[in-house]
Order: sequence, then C-alpha cells, then structure tokens
Amino acid sequence: MTTKSIPLTNELHAYLVAHGSPPDEIIRDLAEETRSVLPEHATMQVAPEQAAFLTFLTRLLGVRQAVEVGTFTGLSSLAIARGLTEGGRLTCFDISEEFTGIARRYWERAGVQDLIDLRIGPAADGLRELPHERHLDFAFIDADKTGYPIYWAELVPRMRPGGVIAVDNVLRGGRVIAPQDANDRAIAAFNDEVLADVRVDPVMLPIADGLTLARVR
Repeated sequence: MTTKSIPLTNELHAYLVAHGSPPDEIIRDLAEETRSVLPEHATMQVAPEQAAFLTFLTRLLGVRQAVEVGTFTGLSSLAIARGLTEGGRLTCFDISEEFTGIARRYWERAGVQDLIDLRIGPAADGLRELPHERHLDFAFIDADKTGYPIYWAELVPRMRPGGVIAVDNVLRGGRVIAPQDANDRAIAAFNDEVLADVRVDPVMLPIADGLTLARVR
C-alpha cells in the first residue's frame, strides 16, 4: 500500500504549527520553562500541534468529564481544560509534585485551575477510585509505557458510549516495528491489544510520536 505521508523537516514542522492554532504566550512560556528547567525530561511534553489538537478534539466532543494519566508540567492538561464544555472537569493523575508544581502555575495563569483536579499518587490506584459507571467523555494516556495496559483496562469500562481515549507515544520513534527495550516492547504489545479490543474503534495517527484515538462503543 502506498503512503501519502511525508517526513517533517524542522522548517515544515514550524509551518504546520504556525498554520494550525499556533501556541499563545502561555503555552510558549510553559514550553520554554520546561526545556530550560527540565532539559533531560523536556521530550515528555506533548508537541505544540498535539496541544492544539487536544483542545480542538475536546471542544469537538463536547467533553464534560475528562481524565489525564501523566501530567508532567501541564501542557496537555492545559490544552484539554481549555476545550471543556461549561461545567466540565478534568481529573489528572501524576506522581511528581515537582513537575506538576510547574503545571499548577500555568493552569492558574491560564485561568483553568478551578477546572482541574490533580491527584498525586499511582494512577492505577487513582483510576480504581473513580466511579464505575460509564461517565467519562475523554481520556488521555501519556505516562509510563509499561502501565498503559493497566490504565486502559481501568478506563475503557468507565467511558460513555462514544467517548474517546487518546494514547500518546504509540510509535516510539518508529521502534514499534523493531522494539529495542522494555518500553518499546510494552507499546508494541499494547498496540496489538487495542487493535484486538472489540469494545473500541481505534485509529492510529502519525502526530508527533504517534497518537491513537479509540472511540468506545
């Protein structure tokens, strides 16, 4: 099968970002602080086009109840919170007070702090404490790769029919076709699991490091 996808040069990526809801000052400052303060971890932050897409998707779905697994310095949660419908709420799970301390400052600056419930601790435990009924409209998974199957197992039964789960880093820099470490192997196995899950309709998109969207039936 032929492909129409093209590789993104730095120049083409800059053009793409500039022509699709380009980052505002708050997002630019957050990205810059993350690179400056946490250079060894900065690649954990979602790409700017992903942030724009998360806001777009959340608005499109009319999301009222959302969950994020893996918050880091808060760019993805900020993007999701900005797209929530009136009365919406985002519950975030992370294990780092240091990283999310940066997130809190930018949530406040963006005026979305009252829309976000940050819970520090193992996400698996936190997800199990959520109501068991199908009430979630949207979920975003971007945390430890070996934990993806656990988060998936807890989230799918809690998604309303038509709700969407977005999963980041599903291409692992292209290494899913030839895994090189435990994280690569975990994601490759997880991708197969999602494909075989009859409860969802998945699509994998080549956004940044790969983004799977799964609509829950």
